[in-house]
Amino acid sequence: MRGAAGLLCAVLVAGCTQVSGTPGAQSGVESRAQPGRLPVDLQVGPERSSGGVVLSGGMPAPYNYGPTVLQDGGQYQVWWCSQLPGIGPPGDDVLHAASGSLDGPFTASGGAPAVPVFSGQPGGFDGMHTCDPSVLRVDGRHYLYYTGAAGDDHAHGNSIGVASSADGRSWRREAGGAPIVTPSGEVHRENTYGAGQPSALYLDGWFYLMFTDTTAAGAGWNGAGQFVLRARDPEFRDQVQALTAEGFRPAGGARARSVVDAFSADWMWVPALDAFAIAHQTADGTSVTFWNRDFTEHPYSPVLIPGPWQEGPGLARRPDGTAPVSTSDPCGTVPLDVLRATALLPAPTDIRHFGVDVTGVDGCASPKQAAAVLNGFAVPSPERTVDVVHDGARVRIERRSVAELLVTRVLDRRVPAVAELPVVGTIETGAKALRAPSGEVGLVDVEGRLWTVPPEVAEANGSAVVDVPEAEWAAYLRGGDLRR
Repeated sequence: MRGAAGLLCAVLVAGCTQVSGTPGAQSGVESRAQPGRLPVDLQVGPERSSGGVVLSGGMPAPYNYGPTVLQDGGQYQVWWCSQLPGIGPPGDDVLHAASGSLDGPFTASGGAPAVPVFSGQPGGFDGMHTCDPSVLRVDGRHYLYYTGAAGDDHAHGNSIGVASSADGRSWRREAGGAPIVTPSGEVHRENTYGAGQPSALYLDGWFYLMFTDTTAAGAGWNGAGQFVLRARDPEFRDQVQALTAEGFRPAGGARARSVVDAFSADWMWVPALDAFAIAHQTADGTSVTFWNRDFTEHPYSPVLIPGPWQEGPGLARRPDGTAPVSTSDPCGTVPLDVLRATALLPAPTDIRHFGVDVTGVDGCASPKQAAAVLNGFAVPSPERTVDVVHDGARVRIERRSVAELLVTRVLDRRVPAVAELPVVGTIETGAKALRAPSGEVGLVDVEGRLWTVPPEVAEANGSAVVDVPEAEWAAYLRGGDLRR
């Protein structure tokens, strides 16, 4: 069926048949918020959108939808569901492209519109189709969560798999190539899609996975609903817990609690709001629904990112699935940007960019929030030096020009909550600089700890670099890695 324009509607019931309209109200599906304070109405700035299509597999691709978007340094990396002729089995493929702007153009290396990076594995649960990618990077390793199906008969056959990669392009199936989430089979509905459309994030040592299961007890009449698992490992084998009406409990019970009435949703953790943000499609665009950390209340009213759509959104997120930070106003503004398909030709395609800013946020009110939001920023210190916020602490740098090379931005004013973070190192002008046989460069702080830095930082600090043998380099106590 490769190349058939109607493939998507034929094989993704939830993606076309059911998601083409707004799921109806479903009593009890996401009504687990406990009575308490009323949700806060957030201030929202002007809408923004791209002038046209920003992402495509090119002319041979009959559809393009379901993007996952990582803001990685100065680049946006995107993986999405499409189909290219002559690539793997005749089914859905995952494509990849990158751009310096959400408004595109997104291209692969060499200038092609995209490159296929993941396809079905004959004989596996994902033998024909791999779709709905969600990508994270944790501890230097990329993880791809995806919907897989063995054939075109998708009756309760969709399941979720995971693969890993060093570069986000060459992928290796994990969990022995077996699915990590399968349909619960609790209720048989007209919508026979099964389990899929995963969205993953990493928070406080837990891998979180949100997904569709049209057979779950907690899904609506049409199969809509989003369910949540978390685990300590990316394959969801270690300490697997499911979100229930009583909070997170060991997985294995009924899949009864949904966090939003939707198909094909995406989510992220927003440190500045201390909340999960779930992006899902409603009548007028993408609605963003907020949950607090333990899923007991909606701390904020939903925010709408208006505009046309035909399939689920992909939030622009940092590599671990947390929200991007505004460079101009990190403590007060939260950018909400999505890529989403906007046309049916006849399957979902024409991916465009839409976004808004949430403004007036007190995102650095507590030390914990400030540490998360301002990680990789710097602020003036009371010692007339500059404090680099790094992994929940401060590293004091004597020269501002040196700090500027280490961070996204040096803020003009102090942030009170940052003053409560511990100072774990002070690097003076002219500090001892060492270079390992591997080429890595480090500066030694006043306590004798070694901080890895880019080579140009040592020069800017007025530090003469001395080559040392591996044994001497390894003997230093480590302060941390200040490279971005």
